[in-house]
Order: sequence, then C-alpha cells, then structure tokens
Amino acid sequence: MPALYPDAIIRIKNLRLRTFIGINDEEIKNKQDVVINIVIHYPAEKARSSENIDDALNYRTITKRVIAHVENHRFALLEKLTQDVLNIACEHDWVTYAEVEIDKLFALRYADSVSMSMSYRRA
Repeated sequence: MPALYPDAIIRIKNLRLRTFIGINDEEIKNKQDVVINIVIHYPAEKARSSENIDDALNYRTITKRVIAHVENHRFALLEKLTQDVLNIACEHDWVTYAEVEIDKLFALRYADSVSMSMSYRRA
C-alpha cells in the first residue's frame, strides 16, 4: 500500500564554509569559500503529528556534522568533498533520497563558481 503522504523534504540552503580545496600551491596554502546546498527526503509520518524531536530528522545535527567535516579536512578534489558531504546527508536510516551541490567560488577566472552535484537514492 502506498504511503499517504510523500516524503518530507529538508533543504539546507547556501551553507557558506571555508576549507582547503584544490591541487594548486595557492589552494593548498589557503582556505577557500565553498557554498553547500543539501536536499534530504525522508518519510515524516511520526513528526507530522508530534512535537518530539526524536520523531524528526534533525537537520541541525546533520549541518553540524557537515561543518565539522568540511572545515577540519583538506580536499584535493571537489568530487571527494561532495561525496563526503553526501555520505553525511544520507547516513540516517530514514533518508530515502539526498542530493548535494557544492560551489567552489571563483574557481575559474570568468565564472562565479564551479559546482559539483551528487545524489543518493535508497534502493
């Protein structure tokens, strides 16, 4: 029988962090700005009729884990950084779908940013 309600969708928008990202000497020596967007789908049947935080997927906990990971590690590739954040976003058993997009600001001379997107869907 199909669910009565579609999944709830959490959107963490424009999380601005600084990290070491890249392979050039300048990038290895200096932190750069990245902008992270995360979308997480999960069935929120319990949370729809509850006031108990344990019945909901805690986006604050997820965000804190992302911040700690991004700010405390070095990344040569945007792909690795994006996959790491996606892994954090889809850790919880309730997550049915997650998508991460990370913008590396000023990565190209004539562009605002270069971004990488990756997604996860529970089989």
